[in-house]
Amino acid sequence: MSSTHTQLLTDDASGALVERRFRLRVVSGPDQGKELELEAGTTMVGTHADNDLVLSDATVSRYHLEIRIRRDGIEVRDLDTTNGTKHGVARVGQVILVGPARLRLGKHTELDIEPIDSGVELDDWPGDRFCEVLGSAPAMKRLFAMLARAATSEATILLSGETGTGKEAIAEAVHQTSPRGKGPFVVVDCGSIPHELIASELFGHARGAFTGAAADKQGLIEAANRGTLFLDEIGELALDLQPQLLRVLDRRQVRRVGETQAIDVDIRVIAATHRDLRAMVRAGRFREDLYYRLAVVAAHVPPLRDRKSDIPVLAACFAERMGRGTFAQSPALLEQLERHDWPGNVRELRNVVERALSLGTAALADLGDGAARPADAPAAAAATAEEPARPAPPSDVLELPFKEAKAALVESFERDYLTALLARHRGNISRAAAEAGIDRNYIHRLVKKYGLEVDRG
Repeated sequence: MSSTHTQLLTDDASGALVERRFRLRVVSGPDQGKELELEAGTTMVGTHADNDLVLSDATVSRYHLEIRIRRDGIEVRDLDTTNGTKHGVARVGQVILVGPARLRLGKHTELDIEPIDSGVELDDWPGDRFCEVLGSAPAMKRLFAMLARAATSEATILLSGETGTGKEAIAEAVHQTSPRGKGPFVVVDCGSIPHELIASELFGHARGAFTGAAADKQGLIEAANRGTLFLDEIGELALDLQPQLLRVLDRRQVRRVGETQAIDVDIRVIAATHRDLRAMVRAGRFREDLYYRLAVVAAHVPPLRDRKSDIPVLAACFAERMGRGTFAQSPALLEQLERHDWPGNVRELRNVVERALSLGTAALADLGDGAARPADAPAAAAATAEEPARPAPPSDVLELPFKEAKAALVESFERDYLTALLARHRGNISRAAAEAGIDRNYIHRLVKKYGLEVDRG
């Protein structure tokens, strides 16, 4: 992908999208006051006349520094000089800078790298969708406009938001509208891959690298070459694996487990989390340098309770995609949906629509928060905290084809069973799996499917 002389990023203080250029300025030494704005490609600094920034300090080498703008910062490389380059008190060979910095070249010259930011004007978003993602609430339109602009760049994007808000669908929309749209979109669920397998899954492995490695295996990062790598629930990535991921982001190279040869990869990275990564950085549970590599463009996906005006169109869309008829939205049902707090967000709404299409609106009588039931829901269907009463399968489900009716009832059972199981164990998946006698990874999949909150610790 071609490089430019600007970066797209979000301002830490305001969250606004800005375009950043960089300027070199000599602040001390015989060439004090010289300036140069960085352009695309490589900028050379030294005393030889062929350099882009020519210095007269005799302690600076003929070809001293090579500077290149990356998608996530400035790469500075000292060209094995005699008197070296220092950043702070450390002599550097190669360093990635993500903000303003001062470098000392040789013995007398200090050089500032200064960001120059200008705001990006975003047009009003037309319509109510971004690819397959729906939303007409103002917060969603702002999000669509920002991400559509970011999609045209190579900027790494970090999506934050509660579980079930649709971060994966939004990431795929960014991919589809980017120059990489015809390449692969590879999803890595950092929260569901067992720790002992994630290195092999991410980086791949060589035959014989460990017991059971019967053949060479391409990792998910390598599989995303010339496309987009989506790191879902990046906050769950183990601390000991974060340096390996950071190296991939810095060098755009991956090394399979058991091999010494690195493989070049051309990837765009989008990450997502429901965690507060800044708080995790302060607590020492997430690397600060990795956070800044990921949060070049940081965007928050609002919860459904903050965009309830989107509920009717989302519900109708889900019903249409399921191909099971129309989701009739009576005034009573709309009032019930409006009053619900939607802790599972858009994913919970999708499950609610599916359950209503399969079992009838009576199955929504226990939709939480004490919401009023639709007029056609029998009082006997109201659940109590002590002993929920479940209605018998209505005629709606019995009129479905056998496979669809069975699937609807199984999903209803899975959701209720899992909710009660996790409640007994306060969301601890390991203990819940032990009691149920099923694999914890299967519970992870069900939790994600039904948008349930769990203890990820």
